[in-house]
Amino acid sequence: MLCLSSLSVALAALALVPSSSNALKDGECEVCVSFLGRFYQSLQDNHVKFTSVDIENELVKTCKDVKGKENRFCYYIGGTNDAATKILNEISKPLSYHTPVDKICEKLKKKDSQICELKYDKQVDLSTVDLKKLKVKDLKKILEDWGESCKGCAEKSDFIRKINELMPKYAPNAAQARTDL
Repeated sequence: MLCLSSLSVALAALALVPSSSNALKDGECEVCVSFLGRFYQSLQDNHVKFTSVDIENELVKTCKDVKGKENRFCYYIGGTNDAATKILNEISKPLSYHTPVDKICEKLKKKDSQICELKYDKQVDLSTVDLKKLKVKDLKKILEDWGESCKGCAEKSDFIRKINELMPKYAPNAAQARTDL
């Protein structure tokens, strides 16, 4: 009987200890942690009042200007006009208490697991990569990141030519390194 009650106490104590499996692993929620980290820093730099309403307003403003994976993150939290749900208060309230962003992302992961599945695209090192070995999709992505398009490009060589033309403008260090080779 004494053994059974000791076991009950031990199990109850384990239930009270927070599970370490909830903690984010390295590289998990990278878009969430990175975006919210920069956002929190911008709030401090711009001397924004740390109230839920002010933080929410700044978050919506910030979400209007982001692209790519960060725009998708804003969509998931309700920071874009076309978002179906709004969980901005899940960010604004904890930030008003200066809760660390990784803890906020842990809670967001419980609400919507897609938030932590977002990962940044790997950046291509234009100074060393052989453009001929890249896929057309990757070549288009480089141009898209530069805000350019390749009208009339039908073949891979057309995209490569366009990238080489624009490289001195958008990636001057990479262009210089390629001419030095």
